[in-house]
Amino acid sequence: MIKKDILMRIFFTIDCLASGGKERRLVELMRTLKANKEIDFELIIMSTDIHYSEVFDLGIKINYLIRSRKKDLSVFVRLYKLCKNYKPDIIHCWDSMTAFYCTPVCKMLHIKNVNGMVVDSPGRRKIFYKPWLRAKIIFPFTNLIIGNSRAGLKAYNAPAKKSTVIYNGFNFDRVKNIKSDSSKREELKIYSDYIVGMVATYSEFKDYPTYFKAAQLIIDNREDVTFLAIGKNTDSEMSISNIDGKYLKHFRLLGERSDVESYINIVDIGVLATFTEGISNSILECMAIGKPVVATNGGGTSEIIEDQKTGFLVSPSNPEELAEKILLLLNDSSLRKKMGETGKVRIHDTFSIENMTGKYISEYKKLLSN
Repeated sequence: MIKKDILMRIFFTIDCLASGGKERRLVELMRTLKANKEIDFELIIMSTDIHYSEVFDLGIKINYLIRSRKKDLSVFVRLYKLCKNYKPDIIHCWDSMTAFYCTPVCKMLHIKNVNGMVVDSPGRRKIFYKPWLRAKIIFPFTNLIIGNSRAGLKAYNAPAKKSTVIYNGFNFDRVKNIKSDSSKREELKIYSDYIVGMVATYSEFKDYPTYFKAAQLIIDNREDVTFLAIGKNTDSEMSISNIDGKYLKHFRLLGERSDVESYINIVDIGVLATFTEGISNSILECMAIGKPVVATNGGGTSEIIEDQKTGFLVSPSNPEELAEKILLLLNDSSLRKKMGETGKVRIHDTFSIENMTGKYISEYKKLLSN
């Protein structure tokens, strides 16, 4: 039954809710929208892979649209029936695969189509990159394209007239229950003076080899530092193979973890080495908790980090430069503190969950009014 006081009804669609940036952003957006009485929404998900189990606490309807095979045309039929039943005003797709399925259904049923697949900034190899190819097909039939970085929209050649940037928002409620430094250090058996950490999935898009190489260069100079790697597959054999055995005692390869904020809280410096990036939740988390960040320059990273103010931007795949900036921060406690405090203010001012949610609601209303 349609509630009379509802201003808009939205289907959010996503391929899965595995550990990742876009997944975290969607969960945070839905959590905040629950307090808005004018908006009703449901979730369509194409997988049972759900890392963010807090989605079950939101009290929303979750529709599972599971494919029986890679090219399952029945998905179109099932999606069409879901839309006929729920009658959404907007379908907001959070990845290229669900956008591919939703676009024709939106056209048939005259539903406004919001595409939120621009979450990275593919480089020269993008012509062979599946999301980029899907974007070329889908964008002409999309009402609104929302990217989380200017660099991403530019890389995808998104048409300017129907594109906008909404930055990721950090929910500061996440830091209210951070566990103490001592308990996390004891859990991980870390007794060094300093800790450096990188939070990201071990994948082709994250430059862990450069991070590990920089770490080993630093260990050659000093042994009072422990290096963390947190994220899916960071504890895999492929990940471990990047580290010379004699250095392993200085590393903690933790794999996928919940309560990531408590792990970030014990690091002195956050690192993000990448090949392509939109707006990184990992960087936002580090800065929100007051940690300086050293990250690869490129994509949307320079839209978050103010070089030499909240951290340092370094050249891609340059372990020597990365090590140099980490050492600079390790050797200067006042600089670490100043950059950390400045970064925290920047997240409050520009990358808060309130800013993000307000902009999404504004764009939804603007789309429906047109």
